[in-house]
Amino acid sequence: MAHHHDTFKLHSPEFSTLNRKLDRRDFLLRTASGLGAMALGSLISSNAKGNTLEQQIMSALPSIAPKAKRVVYLFMSGGPSQFETFDYKPKLSNMFGQGLPDSVRKGQRLTGMSANQAVLPLVPSAYKFNQYGKSKTWVSDLLPYTSQVVDDLCIVKSMFTEQINHDPAITFFQTGHQLPGRPSIGSWMSYGLGSENQNLPAFIVLVSKDASKDQPLYARLWGNGFLPSEHQGVQFRSGKDPVLFLNNPEGYDGKDRQQMLEYLTKLNQLQNETWGDPEVDARIAQYEMAYRMQTSVPEVMDTSKEPDEVFELYGEGSRDKGTYAANCLLARKLLEKDVRFVQLYHQGWDHHGSLPKGMAHQCKQTDRATAALIIDLKRRGLLEDTLVVWGGEFGRTVYSQGKLTKDDYGRDHHPRCFTMWMAGAGVKSGISYGETDDFSYNIIKNPVHVHDFQATLLHLMGIDHEQLTYKYQGRRFRLTDVHGQVIKGILS
Repeated sequence: MAHHHDTFKLHSPEFSTLNRKLDRRDFLLRTASGLGAMALGSLISSNAKGNTLEQQIMSALPSIAPKAKRVVYLFMSGGPSQFETFDYKPKLSNMFGQGLPDSVRKGQRLTGMSANQAVLPLVPSAYKFNQYGKSKTWVSDLLPYTSQVVDDLCIVKSMFTEQINHDPAITFFQTGHQLPGRPSIGSWMSYGLGSENQNLPAFIVLVSKDASKDQPLYARLWGNGFLPSEHQGVQFRSGKDPVLFLNNPEGYDGKDRQQMLEYLTKLNQLQNETWGDPEVDARIAQYEMAYRMQTSVPEVMDTSKEPDEVFELYGEGSRDKGTYAANCLLARKLLEKDVRFVQLYHQGWDHHGSLPKGMAHQCKQTDRATAALIIDLKRRGLLEDTLVVWGGEFGRTVYSQGKLTKDDYGRDHHPRCFTMWMAGAGVKSGISYGETDDFSYNIIKNPVHVHDFQATLLHLMGIDHEQLTYKYQGRRFRLTDVHGQVIKGILS
């Protein structure tokens, strides 16, 4: 039997020059994609966002009407205690020092830090709670400013996760998987929706410089994973160079840079035509974005023209670039510029010991600016189409870790129930959703898994979490893996 050669040679002048050869599978895939693209041309509008065919197809499909245009996610790294913030448990006041009942623990997993304790002594919050707003929401004395905006908040008290240690828990929240390598939630947003400001990245990250560094943060938490690299989060810093490697090298001016980029683009295009590597397109897009950012970044980073009353609103720390307060103010400016996803990270919430002192310090750093961001967005008409999210990777235990005294205690990690809140576009205001037992140890009503939270976040941005996928190594991945339900009870 005669054997047919499995290689096709394209005889166009371009490919003849390059002596490019395609195997049979590559040829069929490329020609099929081309024909498919032609057929889809009538379905895809000229202003479809995204450069890749898959993104254009996504934009042509029916979508959910978005309630939010942009997100600001205030991530409290370390796991803030629900007992000292929003989950008021008055019955604990008469149970100080008593052991955690087995009927409550139900054999659930403990961390290695408290698993060997002879007793797990119950400890009520050292701080008082009061009711605020028309909603009569219980809030700790540690949050005097947040207490004034509770009627704008949707407080979810029944969050839960399977991850009991920091790194896998944070990674799970940010990427939908406990192991590194998946795209971050902001990268999924960038990939699925593109950018509404062509001079700034769709996904920007701000990390507090003044926070306690009890748990490390890794750039992979805002990484693009297997998505094209143009979708990774860009960290804005407080130093001389807000974005690393953005400024021209010494001796270069804007014209030199533009000329260099034009030649570099031609080389990249030639490489792309030769090998068909989609990452080349991402590289070209990044260089072009960097060039545009040379003028847009200094403008947006400059807060000197803000009136004094704005600095007063966010707190005196807002004048010191890189602090949490300054980052909240900067976040508002970025949202005004239609940046799609802004994420703030504030470390220092991991209180295994000296919790009353530690929580007071953390809340003093964050409470005023957090409330100010809500107020500022609302008065500028931005809260109605901006979603604000506040929360950490898990909660804390009702029992004290280590030595318990009348004035001092610590709390271990607790993934079984904890509190987050959302505010703004698409969510009900002035409500608390979900309930925990008298020990805030188990959920007794309306549990919300991390994947449910992620599915809801995408839904509010007009994305069906089951449809936003990316094929990698033969499998179609999504942020919520194979799980997740939209939390309809909190939707407005």
